Amino acid sequence: MVSKTDDIPASVPNCNPVDIADEAGDGAQDSKETSKTRLKDSCGCGHGADTAMVNGDGAHEHTEGAESKQGGNSETDGGEETNEQEVIVIQDTGFTVKIQAPGTEPFDLQVSPQEMVQEIHQVLMDREDTCHRTCFSLQLDGNVLDNFAELKSIEGLQDGSLLKVVEEPYTVREARIHVRHIRDLLKSLDPSDAYNGVDCNSLSFLSIFTDGDLGDSGKRKKKGNELEQIDCTPPEHILPGSKDRPLVPLQPHNKDWKPMQCLKVLTMSGWNPPPGNRKMHGDLMYLSTTYTFNPKPSNPSFLSHSLVELLSQISPAFKKNFTALQKKRVQRHPFERIATPFQVYSWTAPQVDHAMDCVRAEDAYTSRLGYEEHIPGQTRDWNEELQTTRELPRKNLPERLLRERAIFKVHSDFAAAATRGAMAVIDGNVMAINPGEETRMQMFIWNNIFFSLGFDVRDHYRELGGDAAAHAAPTNDLNGVRAYGAVDVEGLYTLGTVVVDYRGYRVTAQSIIPGILEREQEQSVIYGSIDFGKTVQRHNVLNEKNESVELCSSVECKGIIGNDGRHYILDLLRTFPPDLNFLPVEGEELPPESQRQGFPRQHRHRLACLRQELIEAFVEHRYLLFMKMAALQLMQQKANRDAKNDVPAITETAETPSGSNADTTQTTASDSPSATEVSTDSTSQTENNSKPATNGLLEPTVTQNGECKSPLEGKELEESIPGLAQAKELAETLVAEDGSCIGVRFPDDSADDVQKQKQLLKDASFFLVSCQIPSLVKDCLDHSALPMDGATLTESLHQRGINVRYLGTVLEFVDKTPAKAQLEHFYRIGISELITRCAKHIFKTYLQGVELSALSAAVSHFLNCFLSSFPDSVAHLPPDELVSRRKSRKRRNRVPGGGDNTAWASLTPNELWKNIASEAKSYYHFTIECESVDQVVEKYGLQKTTLLREISVKTGIQILIKEYNFDSRHKPAFTEEDILNIFPVVKHVNPKASDAFHFFQSGQAKVQQGFLKEGCELINEALNLFNNVYGAMHVEICACLRLLARLNYIMGDHPEALSNQQKAVLMSERVLGIEHPNTIQEYMHLSLYCFANGQLSTALKLLYRARYLMLLVSGENHPEMALLDSNIGLVLHGVMEYDLSLRFLENALTINTKFHGSRSLKVALSHHLVARVYESKAEFRSALQHEKEGYTIYKNQMGEAHEKTKESSEYLKYLTQQAVALQRTMNEIYKNGSNASITPLKFTAPSMASVLEQLNIINGIIFIPLSQKDLENLKAEVQRRQQLQELGKSEEPTEDRPLELEDKIPID
Repeated sequence: MVSKTDDIPASVPNCNPVDIADEAGDGAQDSKETSKTRLKDSCGCGHGADTAMVNGDGAHEHTEGAESKQGGNSETDGGEETNEQEVIVIQDTGFTVKIQAPGTEPFDLQVSPQEMVQEIHQVLMDREDTCHRTCFSLQLDGNVLDNFAELKSIEGLQDGSLLKVVEEPYTVREARIHVRHIRDLLKSLDPSDAYNGVDCNSLSFLSIFTDGDLGDSGKRKKKGNELEQIDCTPPEHILPGSKDRPLVPLQPHNKDWKPMQCLKVLTMSGWNPPPGNRKMHGDLMYLSTTYTFNPKPSNPSFLSHSLVELLSQISPAFKKNFTALQKKRVQRHPFERIATPFQVYSWTAPQVDHAMDCVRAEDAYTSRLGYEEHIPGQTRDWNEELQTTRELPRKNLPERLLRERAIFKVHSDFAAAATRGAMAVIDGNVMAINPGEETRMQMFIWNNIFFSLGFDVRDHYRELGGDAAAHAAPTNDLNGVRAYGAVDVEGLYTLGTVVVDYRGYRVTAQSIIPGILEREQEQSVIYGSIDFGKTVQRHNVLNEKNESVELCSSVECKGIIGNDGRHYILDLLRTFPPDLNFLPVEGEELPPESQRQGFPRQHRHRLACLRQELIEAFVEHRYLLFMKMAALQLMQQKANRDAKNDVPAITETAETPSGSNADTTQTTASDSPSATEVSTDSTSQTENNSKPATNGLLEPTVTQNGECKSPLEGKELEESIPGLAQAKELAETLVAEDGSCIGVRFPDDSADDVQKQKQLLKDASFFLVSCQIPSLVKDCLDHSALPMDGATLTESLHQRGINVRYLGTVLEFVDKTPAKAQLEHFYRIGISELITRCAKHIFKTYLQGVELSALSAAVSHFLNCFLSSFPDSVAHLPPDELVSRRKSRKRRNRVPGGGDNTAWASLTPNELWKNIASEAKSYYHFTIECESVDQVVEKYGLQKTTLLREISVKTGIQILIKEYNFDSRHKPAFTEEDILNIFPVVKHVNPKASDAFHFFQSGQAKVQQGFLKEGCELINEALNLFNNVYGAMHVEICACLRLLARLNYIMGDHPEALSNQQKAVLMSERVLGIEHPNTIQEYMHLSLYCFANGQLSTALKLLYRARYLMLLVSGENHPEMALLDSNIGLVLHGVMEYDLSLRFLENALTINTKFHGSRSLKVALSHHLVARVYESKAEFRSALQHEKEGYTIYKNQMGEAHEKTKESSEYLKYLTQQAVALQRTMNEIYKNGSNASITPLKFTAPSMASVLEQLNIINGIIFIPLSQKDLENLKAEVQRRQQLQELGKSEEPTEDRPLELEDKIPID
């Protein structure tokens, strides 16, 4: 799935809940068993939400955290006074109970009071010795415990109580659950679910490189100090300069995956269901192995409550293999097997033999009907679940955690169900609700979800760009839903919305408003317009303060009261203002600077909107201008501060004193939007400047954002201020003014206002081109933004509010930059992204005409035309009878779309590349002068494997993992057997864990101020809360773990750093993908901690893996490669592989020189590292040469007196002495032959400590020995600087430096 990270504030690139059960089901480490609860959300019946709060053991001194947060972070924490009491609620300590299961010894289990009984069930179903039981109850003194009761509410349950596991009689449902669970146990090591992208399984390969778990033992498998035994030779294709980019190593062979066969076949019998006479004897269902029906028990008869025990009695081989399998299963790290919250798809997979699987077969059948049998109540009422979770109370921390957890759980279930439904719709397995209409106009309902196709059906979008607009509208609508969801206004509801792209179609899935299908739409719309503005409903609404506000939004936006009495707002496709750079309007001129750059440009549709991040940056930019002007007038205006009734509109020149912020806020609703924009942000800034917040208006929720620099946070701030949500609406839906909205006219008396708003729109669009694009390029030049592939490039554009349609403009800007050579990597990734996006647009329409039977042939043909050097690629049409038979039937039941079914076969490489070039011109306004893939590769330095990865990920193609010969001119690279699958690409809302996020941010702030211990505690706390909301796996937890590992490392706790970073790597592989740029970074961090822990060979393996992935994803020519190669070179130097080490270090030197310029300090450091290796080889002349280069750079940049310069000069003296000594010895040998008296030379292997010191330096980790007094001064200085920064802060994106301490290298 495409991880839509635009809505993850950049400072948390990958967060994820902790230790889910560090050892869930291991039983051995019971102290950790508290965390097991995370595995539990799988009950699937919607109860998932009620599970535990934070578990006892992890909650660190929370109260202390709360105080320091109040103190240190200059946060005016309105609603946080309650924090300490809340925190205490959460810290109910855990206790231990004894569990007695039939046939096993009693064992202890650590539990926490807020857990539910059901979670103990889950743990037992995961433990090695009890995993085969599913149908049992837990009894305390003979009383059966209620599954959904919290442990603290059970009378008589206390520390040391004995719980008995009692087998219960089966029902058909329980029997099915049992078979399903046994099947899951048998398949637990089988990766096929991950390859097929089902049940939220995904791949992870870390354990192959670390030989299993790095665990607590640290130095595993080390005999003495035998360094020589390490095999350091990297595979050929990883060496610097290698042109080979093999695909197969992407998925190294995992020996655990050889399936241990326990059973040949386990299936539901064709004799089901039991006939009446057998039902009366208690037969529930049959599992079959035979062809004759004989319901009598066999002789001798076997009877068992558990299928596993039964099979173990019958088959010794089963017993042996099953035991071995379970041993292996529980040895795997829990993070390798827990489900991810959203499905991640793999774009490569090996050829897997298809095996019989009754559960999968049954699932496929029932999901076609749109309900899941093992969930009570059959279909879920998604709308009710989504809205009810929003209505949960949120007064204190435990309530908020419960609420956010419930919202997140329902969202991830809804996204999964919507994706399944959308695929079923496109695959033709769902009946339309309007079957009589043409296919592209059909709508569908499946599993209580409404599906519509991204076509312009009733000419709704005719004026806006037809199908192109209909394709863009759902994502705009989703952004609107995301924005309103984040504002989280009580009493205002949005629809659950998921946008799925699958097989060339765009499907929008929405939850259904109760009653909307029964009545005519006209009657239910109480706000907005359904006939394009001929009639518009506007009305006064009351906000939280019961003040009357006229709510205004764009003309398509509708307000509907459902049968459930809730107020729904929908069709939010114009929540954000239009982008005038791509919307030519009669009679409106853009600034001359924009016109020079060729704006406004024609775009395919008229729905081009500015991004939320841009609005925020623009408001902040305006606010800074305003501050500068207002500062002058502040003094004389302080006296008459209550200029409340005539606040002037603030446009270019501002006359309002910033003192009147509070008042502006109240008047904004009726005021002009420009005033709104400014005042809005002034409120957020008052907090940031740690002045007291003058606004009595702020709700408690608002100010926790204190440091709100992240795009999302700022928004919540502005919008959770009563009245401002609507005012912001005004500001953001200036839509109508530019005439882009059809049929909307304005009364004459507002002409002045409208003019101001138009100006504001133009200014915002101009700001994007004149400020945001240059600032992105500047960030890339100083390497604070380091995109590695298409996804990370898109992310860095989005963080700055730049839409991808500006990609051509950005590339042109780079092309004209004097420092273009240092932006080569950025330009290359940009070109590759532009080309693959054009190819994706073409592929979309190409696929729509393809019959299901010809899908693999069509996809392989397209890839051949796109990537293969073979000039006349010919498509293989499927056998005729399939196509012709379908054709002769009526056209009605064909898949949506239409067109000639075999037109795709006539595509040629030449034609495709012509289309790509013209698409680049028309969509991105960028010229690609290339007629074939080879010319493109040649001209822009691209790699075909990288292009293959980008197009596969963007379109959901899954290909066979093997070596493809792209460059053969005699045969095409792909055959239809190479295309294994096509997956959906899914966009959805990512609900946030707000409290956890604030803890995380406060922790980051503390760390940046140098309070490592407090920072560490806050981050641990954040980790607990994240776990609580998201369960164990989530990108945000990943960031949390990474930062924690880094802090552990800096504070000297290497084993802990290793354990946290291992989790971060596993989580990144599982949640983002095995070759995602983030995963590559996590591998690098882990290798550093391995080295520090003495695991040298593991450190090397991890670095080689990272280098391989990086070559595949972006090639060798990338600034980050220099860091990676320096790391590899240093480790190799440490294990005395000098020649190899030099290859990597010299490559790093070349890359650093290229991207940082020959006078950069990075280059000086590279020279020094190379010199050290030459010294170890006793090649003093080369060593001197490199060290001299380094010395010159230090001297010129830092001056003679700087310690770096002095160190370098000392080292030069030492090298000169060594060189002289060596020369003397040589002369002696020449003169006296064999009887020369030789003074032994000192050849020292580098000490591990010195290598580690260099590793820390290049990875941006610096340990500074300081006295207590120094520390105090440093902290004071840091705080002074932060205050200065707050005042002068311009659009600093959060991404860039949240995680560094003294890092000068923007790694995180």
